[in-house]
Amino acid sequence: QVQVVEFGGGLVQAGGSLRLACVASGFTFKNYGMGWFRQAPGKEREFVAAITWSGENGGRTFYADSVKDRFTISRDNSKNTVYLQMNNLKPEDTALYSCSPDDVPYRDYYGTNGAAFRSWGQGTKVTVSP
Repeated sequence: QVQVVEFGGGLVQAGGSLRLACVASGFTFKNYGMGWFRQAPGKEREFVAAITWSGENGGRTFYADSVKDRFTISRDNSKNTVYLQMNNLKPEDTALYSCSPDDVPYRDYYGTNGAAFRSWGQGTKVTVSP
């Protein structure tokens, strides 16, 4: 059974940083891409970032335009964990952040519609004050 648990959210001032972590279980982590998403109050869930599985050319990263050059997604297969380093945070980054594994293994490309991901955890709340 696929399970993911997110950690690391909190309250931070604009310009600050946070590092989110997502610990996964129930599948062969290294063979699956992972994605981060967020949902602000009153809005739909949106794609934030994704990282491909850890094959020979794996570990490719993809970002929403709104977070490019500020956020970094990475993975540690020894810990079944994917991270989201968030720098220069803005009030508009305030949201519930959640992660999900890809539906299928060995995918090497992700678009920004997030269609490959459907198994989100409970999420971790990020609040950025002005």
